[in-house]
Amino acid sequence: MCGIVGYTGKQKTEEILLNGLKALEYRGYDSAGLFIARSGVIKSVGAVDNLRRKVSKRHSETTVGQSVGFAGIAHTRWATHGVPSERNAHPHSDCSQKVWLVHNGIIENYRALTEELIHAGHVFHSDTDSEVLAHLIEEYLKKTDVFEKAVIAALKRVSGTYGIAVMHTDEPEKIITARMGSPIVLGIGEDEHIIASDPVAILRHTRNVIYLEDGEVAVVTPSTYRICTLDHTDLSRVPEEISWDVTEAERGGHPHFMLKEIMEGPDVLENSARGRLVFDDGTAKLGGLMDVAEKLKKIRRIIIVGCGSAYYAGLVGKYMLEEYAGISVEAEIGSEFRYRKMVFDTETAILAISQSGETADTLASVKEAKRKGLLTLGIVNTVGSTIARESDAGVYNHAGPEIGVASTKAFISQLEVLALLTLTIGRTRGMSLEEGVRLVKELHTLPQKVRQILNSHNYVREIAKKYSSYDNFLYIGRKYNFPISYEGALKLKEVSYIHAEGYGAGEMKHGPIAMIDEQFPTVAIVPKDSVYEKTISNIEEIRARRGPVLAIATEGDFGIRRIVDDVIYIPAISEMLSPILSVVPLQLFAYYFGVARKYNVDKPRNLAKSVTVE
Repeated sequence: MCGIVGYTGKQKTEEILLNGLKALEYRGYDSAGLFIARSGVIKSVGAVDNLRRKVSKRHSETTVGQSVGFAGIAHTRWATHGVPSERNAHPHSDCSQKVWLVHNGIIENYRALTEELIHAGHVFHSDTDSEVLAHLIEEYLKKTDVFEKAVIAALKRVSGTYGIAVMHTDEPEKIITARMGSPIVLGIGEDEHIIASDPVAILRHTRNVIYLEDGEVAVVTPSTYRICTLDHTDLSRVPEEISWDVTEAERGGHPHFMLKEIMEGPDVLENSARGRLVFDDGTAKLGGLMDVAEKLKKIRRIIIVGCGSAYYAGLVGKYMLEEYAGISVEAEIGSEFRYRKMVFDTETAILAISQSGETADTLASVKEAKRKGLLTLGIVNTVGSTIARESDAGVYNHAGPEIGVASTKAFISQLEVLALLTLTIGRTRGMSLEEGVRLVKELHTLPQKVRQILNSHNYVREIAKKYSSYDNFLYIGRKYNFPISYEGALKLKEVSYIHAEGYGAGEMKHGPIAMIDEQFPTVAIVPKDSVYEKTISNIEEIRARRGPVLAIATEGDFGIRRIVDDVIYIPAISEMLSPILSVVPLQLFAYYFGVARKYNVDKPRNLAKSVTVE
């Protein structure tokens, strides 16, 4: 959740740390802080810009200039323990203020450790679980004068998750970083190294990175780095190169990342399908699955696991795989799956979906499946992420970095990859060549059809303004678009903080219709598909109770105008692929709705982009 940056080298440390935090601000923006050796600590509440102003003010009021040639660590926070405040902002220190630490994760046994340390004479100054680590390191420094030994000894006492960067004032060029369940990336430069919780903070300096694994510790100076395990075993790790450029994570002239990323939809669909469509054979070639192709042929059941939008993508994937690949599929929320005692067999595979590849509950589900000997697959956007490395095989989205907290382009990419997976599996089972060729051709048309929808963004903006005074919404859909009702409602909730519910249209009479009146509009997803007439009947029921209706309908469906207040059209396409089109106007609607209500849609309150803690 939180963002961590650390730098050791010869450049202006403060500027590097502040720019890194700004790049990571989507991971948390409750408070921020930095510590630089021989320069000190500065903290602020709120956005990173507030911290930058305090740093500038210090320079103007003192003789302290930009810190050059010293190591530093910084943090932007998403609160888990303790309210957002300077008191709870990172970095945290020990009693002597020699040990300084930033932490992402949750220390589950922090209460017991805190009591132990207070009994030993330590005084705590925050309400966070993170501070306990600084004091614990201080305690172990009483038993050894080797900094890294004290850090490792402290980490061995911790239960929970952590990504940390820690410094000691007596060693001003050294940073120790470690990982257990929370991502840490080490950027390898020339006489400089940069540490971050996400590669996006590193790309301005280097594309050569090492992703730390759970239980690994790195000791970093400007010219050296050493990686070892918690039992002090040295490891040899070869850096890998990040393929995407820092400019891909910038707004490119758009007012918000969310709009930029919605507008990138056509390019994303092209990139996710590039080199994967086999027109003559009516199938898809997914290189990441080649090593498990024979195992996949024996699979009779797939359990899709995801959280938030990824889970909703999995629900669509369930329909795809069952109808076209003839395989039994379940979709599970990661935070529930990991606690269920499910019955598995060797013909079951787990498919994890995660944009970041670091989602804590989804990752825990993958690890649990591996412990039970199941085939584990991943659909992940972030190359080198933990889920990508933990899975037996998988498919990368190639959607590029997604900065906006509300997932948009990654979601449509996940749907497309699920369609490609359906082709791959379906063509080895019961799907005919004719059916496969038809779907491949339609997949090829998706980018242009999404461009067509995006060309009407000004029209969608006006509709969003029209509805922006309402405080409640119902979203309904059936079959393939039933999960899209969930996703559409989620987008509106995320960026405008109003009450919105997604529902299966067929469930209307089982409760939700009681809420409908003139002040409770419905967004109905009603393309021309196999359940069109049934969804029309549900709309009629809403209209009979004077509920306003906004429809997402197929081009040429002029009849629907008689029973709805407003309609946004999408191009015609096969039922299986319709969710990829129908969700795009819902993303635009949510974006413009949030903007109309004057919210920062890139940084919704209480949310972070990647949920790396439970």
